[in-house]
Amino acid sequence: MAQRTVPTVLIVLFDGVQSLDVTGPLEVFAGAERHTPGTYRIRTASLDGTPVRTSSGLTLVPDGALTRACDPHTLLVPGGRGTRRPDTTPLTDWLRVHAPRAERLVSVCTGATLLAAAGLLDGRRATTHWAYCDRLAGDHPAVRVDPDPIYVRDGHVYTSAGVTSGIDLALALVEEDLGRDAALTIARHLVVFLRRPGNQAQFSAQLAAQTAERAPLREVQQWITEHPAADLSVESLAARALLSPRHFARAFRDETGMTPGRYVDRVRLEHARRLLEDTADGVEEISRASGYGTPEAMRRAFVKALGTPPGEYRRRFRPAPVH
Repeated sequence: MAQRTVPTVLIVLFDGVQSLDVTGPLEVFAGAERHTPGTYRIRTASLDGTPVRTSSGLTLVPDGALTRACDPHTLLVPGGRGTRRPDTTPLTDWLRVHAPRAERLVSVCTGATLLAAAGLLDGRRATTHWAYCDRLAGDHPAVRVDPDPIYVRDGHVYTSAGVTSGIDLALALVEEDLGRDAALTIARHLVVFLRRPGNQAQFSAQLAAQTAERAPLREVQQWITEHPAADLSVESLAARALLSPRHFARAFRDETGMTPGRYVDRVRLEHARRLLEDTADGVEEISRASGYGTPEAMRRAFVKALGTPPGEYRRRFRPAPVH
C-alpha cells in the first residue's frame, strides 16, 4: 500500500518578521498534529536558510532554505516590519514563482503586502492589519482591500488582519481539514474561542470609535455600552449629554469618528454576539437584552453585519461544553 503524503505547512521567515504572526498559527497547526498525528508536516524556512531576527529581537532558526523547499500544501506568509524593508525583492520574486504552486496560500497581517507585491492578490478580495489597509489599496489598486474583516478567503488565497487574527485563521483552516471537534480541542488548549468569524470586524465598537474628548460624550459612550437595551435614540442620548439632538449628533460624530446610530448598532451586535457565545439564553431573550426588541430585528442585524443568522452563529462559534 502506498504511503500517504502528509501535507506540508511551510511558514516563511525573514528579518523583521512579527514573531506572533509565526508562532500563533504554528502552535495551532502543531496542536492539530498532536491531536491527529500525520495531519501536517510543519516547516519554517528563510530565503537562504539562515536565522532571522524578529521585530521584537527574538532570533528564529528556520528548518531550511526556501530555495530548497518542496512545494507545500499550505504556504503561510507572516507580516511584520520586515515587509516594509527595501530588500524584500528576492523574497517577492520567490513568492511570485513558487506561491502559485501551493494548494492554500495564507498571509497574516502585513504578509499580504508581500503577496500583493508578487502580484498574487490582483483581482482578489483581501485584508491586512487595519493600519495598513489604505497603503495596500493605494500601492496595489488591482487588489480589492476590505479593511473590516479579521480574515478573508478568496478561492485558495486567505488573508488575515493583524497578529492574533492569524490564530483565528489557522483554527479555521484546521476546522476545514479536521472538523469542528478538533478545532475546539486546540482552541481550548490555547485558551481562545474556537475562532472568531472571518467577517467579524477587526475592532470592537469601543476600539473602532475614538474616545470622545468631552466628558459628557465619554459618559454617553459608557452608558451605551452598559445599557444596550435602553432607549438609545439620538434624542435620549442628547438629553443625557445635556445637548440638543442636532448638536449632540454632530459633536459625537466629530469626536468619535462615527455617528451615534452606528456606534449603538455595533455595541448591540457585540453584546448579542457575546451572549450567544457565552450563555444558553434563548434568541428571544438575547434580542431583548441587546436592544433589538424582537428576534427578527436581531436576525436582520446579524445577517447584514456578519452574513449569518444568530442561530447559525451560535452553532458555529460557541465553544462546546467541557465534560
